[in-house]
Amino acid sequence: MPTAIIADDEDLPRSELRRMLAELWPALDILAECEHGADALEAIQQRRPDIAFLDIRMPGISGLDVAHAVNGRCHAVFTTAYENHALEAFEAGAIDYLLKPIARERLQQAVARLQERLDAAKPAPDLTGLMAELDRRLRPLEAAKRITWISASVGDVIKLFPVDDILFFESDEKYTRVVSRDDEAHVRKPLRELLEGLDPERFWQIHRGVVVRADAIARARRDEMGRITVEIRGRDDKLKVSQAYAWRFRTM
Repeated sequence: MPTAIIADDEDLPRSELRRMLAELWPALDILAECEHGADALEAIQQRRPDIAFLDIRMPGISGLDVAHAVNGRCHAVFTTAYENHALEAFEAGAIDYLLKPIARERLQQAVARLQERLDAAKPAPDLTGLMAELDRRLRPLEAAKRITWISASVGDVIKLFPVDDILFFESDEKYTRVVSRDDEAHVRKPLRELLEGLDPERFWQIHRGVVVRADAIARARRDEMGRITVEIRGRDDKLKVSQAYAWRFRTM
């Protein structure tokens, strides 16, 4: 029986894709529905699906990041709300994309191609070049949504943190701790919402509740159990890297 996971940070597109797949490919076993890229990585590592339906841009670990981390281990189908300019990168690739809202006819075409590849036991293609091209095309579109300042109220004082000065963010239940080299504060916005306005190339999610500016990492240490801890330049903080994000430090 063929197997798949679905990863999308929005409930409605995720459930709608599952509903249409149940109609068009009843034999397909959906092993997991994931709200975040980290969940998708864990599901792929643990469940080893044949196919991963991945939203291109999710906060933190995006669909592109997931595909990069598991490159070749399963067939990827990207879902996206972006228009044709970015999607031209798919034309020469042996991979499918689905433009949201997903049309039934388009999904039927993708299902037919996936069934053909699985029946022929074709290996999942190498996506390195395709992902680099997609990222190049999407970067200008994403840059327009980026936040440049974060404000936090501390008593009767409003602190302003330029994003370029922030070293890391740490989730604290309903709040998010914002830390710069010389100051810190808590904001009411959850980490997931902040991630939507951060540049994923500069700010890396290393744990479900931790995002760190990549150039603020002084070093990463791996203990005898393989667990990774990140040290931050100019501070004593030591931040744990969860297994789902250890791929960022794979070459170390």
